[in-house]
Amino acid sequence: MTEHDQEDLAPFDPDVPGPEELARKIGQLQQEIGQLQEAVVSHAVIDQAIGVVISLGGLHPDQGFGVLRTVSQKTNIKLREVADQIVAWPAAQELSEDIRQALETALSEAGPT
Repeated sequence: MTEHDQEDLAPFDPDVPGPEELARKIGQLQQEIGQLQEAVVSHAVIDQAIGVVISLGGLHPDQGFGVLRTVSQKTNIKLREVADQIVAWPAAQELSEDIRQALETALSEAGPT
């Protein structure tokens, strides 16, 4: 063994994580990345739905988000699911009855800007 090889075999350093700890941390980071990716997609769909709502009602973007939130609360459907349906509505040519009714009510209450 050379002198250089002996330097590589430094005594155990308690501050350096072991393989199990590294594997656990990698798993946590992968889960966090997945959650962040899902949040980005969800945010994009909600933004698109806000665009549809403000176009329908002639509203300000803040009012559009408020309408989505109201529809979600009145129908007891998650905001992301309401947004998904509203974004798909033009292509599908139909919207579930409960969301349609709640949307009409929320738009009439919000009024144009």
